Amino acid sequence: MKNHRSWFALVTFCATTAVVVALGMGIFFASVTVAFAVARTVSPVVSSDLNRQAVSGASAQPQASTGGESFTGVVTDDHCGARHDMGSDKSPSECAKACVRNGAKYALVDGDRTYSLEGNSEELARAAGLRVTVVGSREGNTIEVNSIAGQ
Repeated sequence: MKNHRSWFALVTFCATTAVVVALGMGIFFASVTVAFAVARTVSPVVSSDLNRQAVSGASAQPQASTGGESFTGVVTDDHCGARHDMGSDKSPSECAKACVRNGAKYALVDGDRTYSLEGNSEELARAAGLRVTVVGSREGNTIEVNSIAGQ
């Protein structure tokens, strides 16, 4: 009988070890996945802040050759802002266009700042949902758009 007990003990030990290793690997991979998801979510905010700091000297000064200031951000609408309804099947571009059709105005979101955009509605519609550089004149929180360039 002792031979059977040692064989049974060996199988139990191996099975227990396999379960513990599998749980450990599952926890490890889940935490790595969460870390990458958080880093990816935070990354656009950090790069936007770095972009603003790197370009702040040039964007705050009026540019004589283009006839206005330069602003960088994502074109969206003033109803949804930077966060579109994730429950809908629409892309950020489609959502912004739908909100504008329902009375909202196009807006430029740059980090924690939001500017209303005035200008060619067809050009603004093409840029909806995209990260762009807008050149124009600003009065308060409204930018009169002279040109838009994608990034």
